[in-house]
Amino acid sequence: MIATPQHTTVLIVGAGPSGLMMAAQLLRYGIQPVIIDNRQGPTNQSRALAVQARSVEIYRQMGIVDNVLSGGKRAKGLAYYQEGEQLVKFDLNQMGGNKTLFPFVLLYQQSKNERLLLDYLTQACCPVYWQTSLRSFKQNGTLYNAVLQNGDTAFELSCTYIIGADGAHSTVRKQLGLHFTGDTYEHQFYLADVQLYGEMDENVVSLFLNRKGFAGFFPLPEANSFRIVANLPDTLEGDDAPDLKKVLPFLQDVTRKDIAIDKVNWFTVYKLHHRMADKFSDGNCFLIGDAAHIHSPVGGQGMNTGLQDAYNLAWKLAAVINKQIQPGILKTYTEERMPVAKDLLNTTDRVFNIIMSRSWFSNLLKRYIAPQLLNLLWKADKMRDMFFERISQTGINYRGAKLSLGLGRHTHIKAGDRLPYLEIFDEKKQQKTDIHAWCSKPGFTLITFGDIPENYLFTLAKWITQDYNGLLNFFHLPFSKGNSKLFDTMQITPGTRKAIIVRPDMHIGYLNDTVDISMMNNYLRNVVGFIS
Repeated sequence: MIATPQHTTVLIVGAGPSGLMMAAQLLRYGIQPVIIDNRQGPTNQSRALAVQARSVEIYRQMGIVDNVLSGGKRAKGLAYYQEGEQLVKFDLNQMGGNKTLFPFVLLYQQSKNERLLLDYLTQACCPVYWQTSLRSFKQNGTLYNAVLQNGDTAFELSCTYIIGADGAHSTVRKQLGLHFTGDTYEHQFYLADVQLYGEMDENVVSLFLNRKGFAGFFPLPEANSFRIVANLPDTLEGDDAPDLKKVLPFLQDVTRKDIAIDKVNWFTVYKLHHRMADKFSDGNCFLIGDAAHIHSPVGGQGMNTGLQDAYNLAWKLAAVINKQIQPGILKTYTEERMPVAKDLLNTTDRVFNIIMSRSWFSNLLKRYIAPQLLNLLWKADKMRDMFFERISQTGINYRGAKLSLGLGRHTHIKAGDRLPYLEIFDEKKQQKTDIHAWCSKPGFTLITFGDIPENYLFTLAKWITQDYNGLLNFFHLPFSKGNSKLFDTMQITPGTRKAIIVRPDMHIGYLNDTVDISMMNNYLRNVVGFIS
């Protein structure tokens, strides 16, 4: 084992996707954490599979998106079967239109996400201390004294902040005495990574339902490879050693297809839970990912939500550690992320209960009503857009939260929204780019639009250099025919102007029709809490 330091500012417990993302984001702001995990090392046995557009946008901001895209596979369709009959098939290719640079669902295993982030940490000389667990911790003034265990050796480490990214059985959460309210779903489920040949489409997610349960086939990036997720047949519920051979008759029955398994890479049986912590923070301890909330796999939301938790918390924590922003900003982590988790928990729970229900009404709904309704809704552009915004997590917003300040005229884009993806023709560089690319650097970004005199642009730049040097990036986009679509989307008419301040996590913090230094300064100082 690599010798751990005796003190660190941030201790991250858990090196799954959430913990690794937390470490990676802190490193972007110059914070070197200590990250531990009780596993021997990264594993290929992981349950999460889908990487949603919002997460891919984070990877792009980090400069590692090419590895993600090349190592994953786009889900080009979704097919829904009942009693072996295909009732619905949706085209998922480019379903997000121009709402994001990544308008699709990417199938990219959790294990690949972990290794990608591990490589990012390695390049920044930030090791993961494997086979190291947190035994206990206690507060001592402004510090925590943590007792860590590696093999037979116990040792102490002091830290200012503790991040619990240690999953559903979180030691951090238990040590804090926080409740993990919820329940466990009745049935057992199994997951299998297999190679198979036959009738299954390698580009389509196929969901099969019948009166006895369900089975989902998710194509993996590797040739002829699928991940199967299904409920364990009733006849095997008490079996001490179920395996794929035993569940194969059930698969044949629910799919009504000849399932020819060539190779089994992994098979596991598990229970599903829907639970949420009653608090996401206590003092200087924070919970992210499965340590804070865990739910059914409907919609492939779990891992992505954990990545978003880390993305939301890391920039705030880094700004406090770097003495740039007042510590009060850390309270906004729970304020912003807890409603997201609660909504996700309720939504996935309702859908999953319908899928698993065996009542006559539910079977009637799934067989006759749901397919007709889904086909009708999918043909409506508005409903399809709403579906994409929810599943891709691009629709998550923090409207009404403390850090969101919208002034001026009412528009459909509001403070707290994720910054829309909009293509730009950069007049200064005479090249095409997009508004997300302008927000790729760490820190806040001020973007002004419209007709602004050159001398006032100079005044803005001078103000930023004097008061927020290195903390606030600045771009201006004047009116032009090449950017008319952007101005229409932002609802900026000729002769008017607009200013937005984009947070480091690409949510709009401040939005105003007036480009006024005193008002923006008031937002940064008194709302965000920048230190003079």
